[in-house]
Amino acid sequence: MDKPLAEEKVSKLLKQFAVPSIIAMLVSAIYNIVDQFFIGHAVGALGNAATNIAFPLTMMCTALALMFGVGGASCFNLVMGQGKEEKAPYFIGNAAVMLVGSGTLLFLVTELFLNPMLRAFGSPAEVLPYAREYVKITAVGFPFLIVTTGGGHLMRADGSPKMTMFCNLSGAVINTVLDALFVMVFGWGMAGAAVATVIGQVFSGMLVIIYLTRFKTVKLTRKHICPRAEYLGRITTLGAASSFNQIAMMTVQIMLNNLLKYYGAQSVYGEAIPIACAGIVMKVNQVFFAVIIGISQGIQPIIGFNYGAKSYGRVKEAYLTAVKLGVILSVCAFLAFQIVPRQLLALFGEGSEEYYRFGVNYFRIFLAGTLINFMQPFTSGFFTSIGKAYKGMFLSLTRQIIFLLPLLFFLPYLMGIDGILYAGPVADIMAFLTALVMVKKEFRNMTALEGRSGFLMDKE
Repeated sequence: MDKPLAEEKVSKLLKQFAVPSIIAMLVSAIYNIVDQFFIGHAVGALGNAATNIAFPLTMMCTALALMFGVGGASCFNLVMGQGKEEKAPYFIGNAAVMLVGSGTLLFLVTELFLNPMLRAFGSPAEVLPYAREYVKITAVGFPFLIVTTGGGHLMRADGSPKMTMFCNLSGAVINTVLDALFVMVFGWGMAGAAVATVIGQVFSGMLVIIYLTRFKTVKLTRKHICPRAEYLGRITTLGAASSFNQIAMMTVQIMLNNLLKYYGAQSVYGEAIPIACAGIVMKVNQVFFAVIIGISQGIQPIIGFNYGAKSYGRVKEAYLTAVKLGVILSVCAFLAFQIVPRQLLALFGEGSEEYYRFGVNYFRIFLAGTLINFMQPFTSGFFTSIGKAYKGMFLSLTRQIIFLLPLLFFLPYLMGIDGILYAGPVADIMAFLTALVMVKKEFRNMTALEGRSGFLMDKE
């Protein structure tokens, strides 16, 4: 079979591309959860709060990785589907250079402005020393984290999803083993968790760099890695939707930390408990979302190639297959968050009764929209894959920026800290409906294009 993306069964292709992507995203989530687990047991609630304060920087790493990784891979798939193979290596080379460059720049900015950044992220005074100790070390790994995450998309576009999985999984295993050693055995606390994370990221990043020098589908030469505006512009345009989704999440995370700190101080919970609980809940939810994003990334090469080849029926089939999986996974995650939230919190260390009461409420209320949360990332990725980046970008902003952010300011003003919890499901419903309307309209457009193509073939 010469062109599997055009001819292979969609369900088989989805399994081939999505499973490694899911594992890669899960590994990324595990990086944060492993640190949270060991820090929670060794340091306590203040350590948990510190990792939540540091989390926006991880989101920024992911945003940069998706900007150039998803953008480069989407451009590559589209031009290969259109038969323009001479342009394809420029997108891979330019994307790879930007992954390394952006990671290095973020590391420098973080080291120079560490204290003001952590305060801006909402760190209470008692949490700041823990957050500073952790981030000062983990910043060293930013370039390697970005190369690993973004380079994975380029490797999948090259037909090597298993290699992507191996690169991510190897780093996660190293991180987990060293976390146990450095934190629990050597007693290095926050610094131990940070050093373990960096070592794992460096190992994974170096594997990706070695692979990119031996790209299979097209031959990369020195001229392909020289940044050129025409290619970078297209890469950033198609990668913007996925990147902006992360930036939106980061923005909301920062505002959420500050609001939890402010309204927590006015409640029985205090400043640190809401931030610590929110960090745990969001990282547990990240495990579910890693699977959703992995599926979204897995269907992108299928959708992108077939849209470029004008096989609109296969485009629809790939999207709808992903939606069916999303429904099943969302129901399972929703039930877990509603039935065993206290047990999930207890995995990350002990806390006071106020700690558990707030954490359980956060799970059950803020994540009540988990049932429909798959729709927005699937549809945003869908529009990016078919080259309609502006629609993908808009959808990536709906849940976090357009809906959730205003609600986070409005509802707590009326309801206190409980208003923060209810803002989540309201925003989820609004984002779901927006995505549903937009994808139904695009499906009608593709049906019309199919009819037009059939008419022209009949005339011939």
